[in-house]
Amino acid sequence: MHSKARITAIGTYVPERILTNADLEQMVETNDAWIVQRTGMKERRMAGEHEYASTLGCKAIENLREQYHKELLDVDFIIVATTTSDYAFPSVACQIQQHFHIPQTGAIDLNATCAGFTYGLHLANGLITSGLHRKVLVVAAETLSKVTDYTDRTTCILFGDGAAAVLVERDEEQPSFIASHLGTQGEGAQHVYLPNISHAMFGNPLSTSGKIVQNGREVYKWVTRTIPSGMSELLRTANLNMDELDWFVPHSANLRMIESVCEKSGFPYERTLTSAEYLGNTSAVSIPLALQLGLNEGKLSNGQTLMLYGFGGGLTHAGHIIHWQLDDC
Repeated sequence: MHSKARITAIGTYVPERILTNADLEQMVETNDAWIVQRTGMKERRMAGEHEYASTLGCKAIENLREQYHKELLDVDFIIVATTTSDYAFPSVACQIQQHFHIPQTGAIDLNATCAGFTYGLHLANGLITSGLHRKVLVVAAETLSKVTDYTDRTTCILFGDGAAAVLVERDEEQPSFIASHLGTQGEGAQHVYLPNISHAMFGNPLSTSGKIVQNGREVYKWVTRTIPSGMSELLRTANLNMDELDWFVPHSANLRMIESVCEKSGFPYERTLTSAEYLGNTSAVSIPLALQLGLNEGKLSNGQTLMLYGFGGGLTHAGHIIHWQLDDC
């Protein structure tokens, strides 16, 4: 189905507190050189004691509204991608509706972990292209620091907090969405998880710590095997060649992982946009943060063709090839 939806505006927010590699050296047995060598990360942002996914998400939306002077009262659907919602319910999306006093809108939270933003875009495109909705607010908001085990040197070096928001609006003349590709490998779910009510998976006991558990080696193998194949499928569907893409914007899980994906796919690493170096792995938020950084640095501009690719726990992944054409600030 030919898309009728365009991404028209973006906004982001990260907390003020910075957690550096030097800070982590005081918390666990690690050092700056070891962290940079394995992840490419130097800093990450940390939510305050009274900052939650809803807090960060609302600030990102306010940033969007300030930059693009957008009206929010006619938003007719809110999608929030998060794995760290303030409550089991009500949803973060409902809290956002209340904060901005949006009178008539649907509101849901979406859990596709680090692929949450690209899944949110997929749903927004479908809702608008089908004619069911005209203006969808897609938000990604994470406070991963609240579920990170700071005694585990393999995971605590990775995660950071932040939020981002985009508006997706009906536009039949210059839609954003060119091609999409989604996939799931549920049998790999035990390689990265956040425990909740159940304490077993596939008959095997799980951690009851309430903190993120990850088998980094297995996740790395899955990503470097799966995402290059997905990239090829996206290009085939869009009838495009690799050199027709201006930027590749993957989930910023780990810069070394992205280097490997680029090597295996044949895409030049210097044409990637990332956010991990100074913001860490922010799960669903990492792709829109990279887009905002690309705008700030003058790399990203209207008229360019981008491949966005999210991947993470589930195991799940979702990619899009999009035409980038925001409204004027």
